[in-house]
Amino acid sequence: MAQVNTKDFSTLPVGRLGLIPLQSCSSLGAKVNDWLVKWRAERQYPGMDSFAFEGYKRDSYIIDAKTPRFGSGEGKCTITESVRGDDIYVMVDVTNYSLSYPIGPYTNLMSPDDHFQDMKRVIAAVGGKARRVNVIMPYLYESRQDKRVGRESLDCANALHELIDMGVENIITFDAHDSRVQNATPLHGFETVQPSYQFIKALLNNEKGLHIDKDHFMTISPDEGSMNRAIYLANVLGVDMGMYYKRLDYSRYVNGRHPIAAYEFLGPKIEGKDMILIDDMISSGDTIIKIASLLKEKGAGRVYICSTFGFFTDGLDKFDDAYKKGYFDKLLTTNLVYQSPELLEKPYYISCDMSKYIALIIDTLNHDTSVSHLLNPVDRIKRCVTNYMSQHEK
Repeated sequence: MAQVNTKDFSTLPVGRLGLIPLQSCSSLGAKVNDWLVKWRAERQYPGMDSFAFEGYKRDSYIIDAKTPRFGSGEGKCTITESVRGDDIYVMVDVTNYSLSYPIGPYTNLMSPDDHFQDMKRVIAAVGGKARRVNVIMPYLYESRQDKRVGRESLDCANALHELIDMGVENIITFDAHDSRVQNATPLHGFETVQPSYQFIKALLNNEKGLHIDKDHFMTISPDEGSMNRAIYLANVLGVDMGMYYKRLDYSRYVNGRHPIAAYEFLGPKIEGKDMILIDDMISSGDTIIKIASLLKEKGAGRVYICSTFGFFTDGLDKFDDAYKKGYFDKLLTTNLVYQSPELLEKPYYISCDMSKYIALIIDTLNHDTSVSHLLNPVDRIKRCVTNYMSQHEK
């Protein structure tokens, strides 16, 4: 993403840019704002002083929006400045479990439902006065409930319909559990962005001695659900890929589900090869650690776990233990969701910063320009690998 600050757009801004990062996304929103301020301060256009560029260069694009709670736990939103005619980008992390609010004498931790309701309150406070409202929701709310099995609710589709009905024009999310959920909003903008480039960049910036070729490197999918991610990286990097699938024992039920009889590996020989084990999210981490241990048993070299969203719902102790046992070498997740201070201090953890990428998407959308070139990072990945290999061959 070199030379972003000198990029010339051929269109005028849709409207004055405004960022509204909710408290759940305040840290990431501040970083995005810093990139936008930097780029636009350096950018020059003929006629920059005309009314068409009013508010184009500012010290901050963040619009203060407060979401206080009543004593009963009910909430509201108050926006402290005018947003009439603005191009608004609301940012929210629905999985941020570090926030709380009081209900009478009790303290209630904010759930994804609470964060989603606060986002809707912000959109309601805008009140249709903005030129356009866009939502940046890194983890798509209810994305794991994207299809119906039996008598189940379709929560993700319902949530998307709620946003569209409130006037949202574009929804930007990352690594949706199933991108086909965009069928729920066929006439509005919906983009699910992959952080593949950021994974490769962070890995190569932190590790030495890697040989990214077919003889020394692989990508691995821990299950059939992540095959597309592993196949994409394997094709871009020019390496082999493999996958595991769970063989279930359909003759028994344990805790309401069929138990796993075995993990079966499909792919070429992996002895001595370094590899990326890629998935969309780490919840408890049991499966990803199990797969990493099986890879090591098969003679794998260095194992790098890459996951867009690191939730670590059962804590980090099992990852500490797996690291000590040598099951994996590094763990990479993004800052798209809340990262605990404990996680950031782990010697095996690498954080992949997504703020620059989000800022570039916002900057491009604000000029109503195509983002298709941003969503396909093939050239950037290949350039990153080529630079890494040339530096380490010297």
